[in-house]
Amino acid sequence: MLSSLATVCTAMLLNRLFNPKSRARLDAEAERLRNRFGIARKVPFSAMEIQVAESVCVDAAQLEVTFESIGGQSSLIGQLREAVLLPLLRPDLLTHSKLLQPTRGLLLHGPPGTGKTLLAKAACTECALRFLAVKGPELLDPYVGQSEANVRSLFEAARAAAPSLVFFDEIDALAPRRGHAADGGGVMDRVVAQLCAELDGAVGSGDDGVADATGAPTRPIVFVLGATNRADLLDPALLRPGRFDQLVFIPPCGSRTQHAAVLRALTRRLPLGPDVRLDELASRLPPVLTGADLYALCADALGAATRELLDAEPTP
Repeated sequence: MLSSLATVCTAMLLNRLFNPKSRARLDAEAERLRNRFGIARKVPFSAMEIQVAESVCVDAAQLEVTFESIGGQSSLIGQLREAVLLPLLRPDLLTHSKLLQPTRGLLLHGPPGTGKTLLAKAACTECALRFLAVKGPELLDPYVGQSEANVRSLFEAARAAAPSLVFFDEIDALAPRRGHAADGGGVMDRVVAQLCAELDGAVGSGDDGVADATGAPTRPIVFVLGATNRADLLDPALLRPGRFDQLVFIPPCGSRTQHAAVLRALTRRLPLGPDVRLDELASRLPPVLTGADLYALCADALGAATRELLDAEPTP
């Protein structure tokens, strides 16, 4: 039975690879993916890469987040800009030195609701990068070997779409500490090992087919950002220099100045009444609040104002 199943699978694979209709359909899917990414050159995509990229690719128009949308995190924004923009604007500083290498990955960690995902989206928008977002265990698959293949295909698609940013939200669900996952077959251990291998080669791991002014081939630029509320659950191998080079703690807003900056960012597009004083409001708030708490405060205030407006209208 197993030999028959293997024969059928091999026949299906060969038919997909060499059948003219299947090949044409695959080429059409690759062309649609290139258009979605905005890739002008004819970068080949395999069927697996297309499947994974279609599920994690986020259109830039859907992000609508810039650093102006984030208040109270000016120092972290500067750190992100330096890590992401330096290889893009001054690659000459990094090509002739083995000591000065671009940052491969940043891990954003901290309590829930502090703006880790917003920072990743804003970095992608500000730096005009193609954004591939993986949420939690999205790449895990019940079939043996498929989870690792999904990780490989994700990074291959990211290199083909370079410059790009791969964002792992809730990365602790994808790469927990090895030897502690009760999956029985060691799937999580193999996924972590595959992720480590891909991080080792995420930046400058191949030739993207584009030459610089001297005619030398450039390297695909792929940044990796991870976000987690529980950095202690991650496998230590991911946190060494050369993989996630920098661990950036995102704290809650702990000062009135930060509260006021977040409130101004959240209400910048809202029509505020003449009696609204955001600095005075910030002085009345508890000392430690997250960005999500302040967002909920603004949403509740907007809802209350809408109800007051509807109550003031005459009943037909």
